[in-house]
Amino acid sequence: MRPENQSSVSEFLLLGLPIWPEQQGVFFALFLGMYLTTVLGNLLIILLIRLDPRLHTPMYFFLSHLALTDVSFSSVTVPNMLINMQTQDQSIPYAGCIAQMYFFLLFGCIDNLLLVVMAYDRYVAICHPLHYATIMSRGLCVFLLAGSWLLSCVSALSHTILLAQLSFCAENIIPHFFCDLAALLKLSCSDTSLNELLIFTAGTAVVILPLSGILVSYGLIGVSILRVPSTKGICKALSTCGSHLSVVSLFYGTIMALYFSTSSGKSKDKDTIASLMYTVVTPMLNPFIYSLRNRDVKLALGILFRSNNLLIK
Repeated sequence: MRPENQSSVSEFLLLGLPIWPEQQGVFFALFLGMYLTTVLGNLLIILLIRLDPRLHTPMYFFLSHLALTDVSFSSVTVPNMLINMQTQDQSIPYAGCIAQMYFFLLFGCIDNLLLVVMAYDRYVAICHPLHYATIMSRGLCVFLLAGSWLLSCVSALSHTILLAQLSFCAENIIPHFFCDLAALLKLSCSDTSLNELLIFTAGTAVVILPLSGILVSYGLIGVSILRVPSTKGICKALSTCGSHLSVVSLFYGTIMALYFSTSSGKSKDKDTIASLMYTVVTPMLNPFIYSLRNRDVKLALGILFRSNNLLIK
């Protein structure tokens, strides 16, 4: 690395959440509870899928990895935010900030790609039910999962390498509760045009294209249902896709809220709150959505609890 590109900033200061000091204790307890709910809820989903043979299908294979990604995604930012709230020390080392940004982009991207893979799985299940087992083979599932990881790693690593080439001269205050890429680019005193070009390119590859894939998959599902309109077919499609559609709506709804809040020039506080939605709230709600709206998961959960009761007695 050339000397002029080396950063003179050894640490950054995270301003955290826009809350009053006297409210820190209440919000600390709230976010700690939400984080523990996220971890326990998603780990319970993974446990159920591992223990129940009826859930050893492509749909639940991807769901277990989505749950693992949600835990990881939330763990990148929330524990550090809680420590900062408790200790009132808002500093984060330069290397730690870059690492946090990398893993935030990595797990966020994997989350996004897994949603489109799950949409394709639902399309095959509804539109090609007789060939479902053949098409969604174990090999294809592993390939789609590995491809999601590989593309996410390349995207996150590209952003990280380009960011590491920038200089941060004097300003080191990040108006956020984690090391956000956009906030870091604003602090840099180097030319960030290449970084912005990569954001546009990678954004198209890992956000716009997956969203388009989800819309196309559900569009084809809708056409398939309309060709043979029956109450039974509609109910089956809703029971099969309802949970996934809810998660997709929640995930992309919060992202769009963040985008419009940023592009409309609203206050940084609203930007932070919007980010809080998809980093804390969405991963916490996903297990509830899949357990409350999914008959197979509810059945597996009931069997697990009954088995535990028998063991206790």
